[in-house]
Amino acid sequence: METIDNLQKFGQSYQAKVVASLLESQPFLNQVSDITKKDFFELEADRWIVGEIVSYNLNNNSAPTLDVFKVKLNEVETDAQKKMIVDRLQQVYDLFASPDSDFIKQEYLQFCKRQKLKSAIFQSVDLLQSGKYDEVGTLIQDALRAGLENNLGHDYFLDILYRLEDVKRNSVPTGWKPINELMDGGLGPGELGVVVAPSGIGKTWILCKLGADAVALGFNVLHYSLELSENYVGCRYDTIYTGIPLADLKNNKEEIQRKLKGYSARLMIKNYPNRGASVKTMKAHIDKLRAQGFIPHLIIIDYADLLKPVNKRDGLYAELGGVYEEIRGMGGELGVPIWTASQTNRGALEDEVIHADSIADSYAKVMTADFIMSVSRKDKDKLANTARVHVMKNRFGPDGLTFPTKMDTMKGEIEIYDAQSSNGIMATKESNNGVQIEKKLLHKKYLENMPTDMG
Repeated sequence: METIDNLQKFGQSYQAKVVASLLESQPFLNQVSDITKKDFFELEADRWIVGEIVSYNLNNNSAPTLDVFKVKLNEVETDAQKKMIVDRLQQVYDLFASPDSDFIKQEYLQFCKRQKLKSAIFQSVDLLQSGKYDEVGTLIQDALRAGLENNLGHDYFLDILYRLEDVKRNSVPTGWKPINELMDGGLGPGELGVVVAPSGIGKTWILCKLGADAVALGFNVLHYSLELSENYVGCRYDTIYTGIPLADLKNNKEEIQRKLKGYSARLMIKNYPNRGASVKTMKAHIDKLRAQGFIPHLIIIDYADLLKPVNKRDGLYAELGGVYEEIRGMGGELGVPIWTASQTNRGALEDEVIHADSIADSYAKVMTADFIMSVSRKDKDKLANTARVHVMKNRFGPDGLTFPTKMDTMKGEIEIYDAQSSNGIMATKESNNGVQIEKKLLHKKYLENMPTDMG
């Protein structure tokens, strides 16, 4: 049974806006006319209008005007039907220039698949009773592939207007202004972002910060953990939201409850054991969540290297590359951005700035991801609560940039600064001061262990 959200999502209101988009945007009409069927629409008036739009476009390569509709209305048999169509046309024309027209277009293929699948299910009843099982399978598969085989591609010279339309990416921003600016607002649907760092540097903290900031902005977040327990990951979120150190959380229960009130978005945390889950496992879990009414806007996987591949491949290199391809495919299928993390080799611990050649096991990770940032954090940085974030790959803009970063994992404070800002300059100074702190600690240790009797 469909959830109320799905029914509302593709209900009569959505269908009216689709009709408006078909009339208003010729590039959109050209792109979808071959997969658009009037039977997809619930109202008789919508079916008549859509039928006329598709037919007219086929013969004239344009949508029918209001004058054309007036002529075609003469063919309608009853006055009641005419009035119903006229009223609906008025509603449709009033929806021109709708602010959510981009969303309507982006979701249209899913709408077609849904409607075609419903039709296939109804048709299957008679086929099943007749024992025509192969035909049932063909019907269902055809419905699931709706629109794919008909999409011939982007006709460069004919689709100029469609290409130049101002399409919103509907990205999920990070909490860091310099990163958002580089990413054109954040990570968009179907895009994959990767945080790269050696073990023990704070990958999980950064992923939790990405999730916490998204929830604070009103996005539902689904966080998969393949190392830490659900409760422990939840405690890291507690620290990020409240500033209370992990060790003190149990002594501040009331304060935490108070500070966590008022968030409208949801955060779901799910743990799987190391190598105990695959992308297939996650997709099944997401289907269950969607059926319960939880629709994720951002997925976090901590971390992808610990997933098992859906399809067995020869060698670790191929397997890890396959896992990242499967993750990105899941994001594209669900229309959801995904953040994950990856290990570096051991030598990267000594690097001032970590580059792509330090990524462990498979360079295919780099080729698959849309955005990759590394985190460098030597001992001096840990003492000074600083780090360096380096953008090693960016499909949305420039890369190769390094940002001074405040990283206090005791309080869950992680801030990435523009290098030229006052905060960025201060973070750089604090990082340099970490060397002096390190020297003082070593000197103190030396004095404490120095023999008292030298003679």
